[in-house]
Amino acid sequence: LHAYDSVAQARASILDYFEWYNRERPHSSLNRQTPHQAYYDLLPIVKKAA
Repeated sequence: LHAYDSVAQARASILDYFEWYNRERPHSSLNRQTPHQAYYDLLPIVKKAA
């Protein structure tokens, strides 16, 4: 647990955590890839299909 000096500081920290959790953390549903990796791994396949 972390003590913050202000509500704004707490919000910024929480938003940073959400960003990390949703974009940079490996996800089990993506075969332990980050969403960024999964997206860019599929991009060439999607372009070929189009």
